[in-house]
Amino acid sequence: MDNSLSLKIHKCTICKAHLPLKPKPIFQFAKEAKIIIIGQAPGKRTHESGIPWDDKSGERLREWLGVSETQFYNPNLFALVPMGFCYPGTTKNGDLSPRPECAEAWMKPIRNYLTNIKLEILVGKYACDYHFDEYTNLTTLIKSQPRLGSNQIVIPHPSPRNNIWLKKNPWFTKVILKELQKRILREIR
Repeated sequence: MDNSLSLKIHKCTICKAHLPLKPKPIFQFAKEAKIIIIGQAPGKRTHESGIPWDDKSGERLREWLGVSETQFYNPNLFALVPMGFCYPGTTKNGDLSPRPECAEAWMKPIRNYLTNIKLEILVGKYACDYHFDEYTNLTTLIKSQPRLGSNQIVIPHPSPRNNIWLKKNPWFTKVILKELQKRILREIR
């Protein structure tokens, strides 16, 4: 990531006053990236390591996608772009929402820079809130996707907090993930 855009993002402090810890933008992309994964915001463990998706959610996400760590952390294959680049803090119910300043400032420039993207994976509610004007709920949106023919795919957040959702919706693992893995394999060859 030696481009000027990534250097600007790494220096970003626009939401500094709202963060519990020092700003530490965490993301990954290269001009050659073929797949963009748009998540929510780094958790505390990820903030500490400085590596995107460096937690249980990341382990599950890589499993869902059917890719190795080496593939996942290859910026020429995967752009890892959260809606909020810095750890937002927590409440008693989990991490806070991503700070909106990040997406407002950086999503459009990143999208304009990444001209080789073949597949967009939107992970969870916050990515969907930003990318879709209206949708009833995440489950309905995931179910209503065309058979992954589009270049934009929606999946739930892979957090262990979503285990109940996964148990209630076995079709996600049996149908959506199998097709998504085939699509990813085609794109990263």
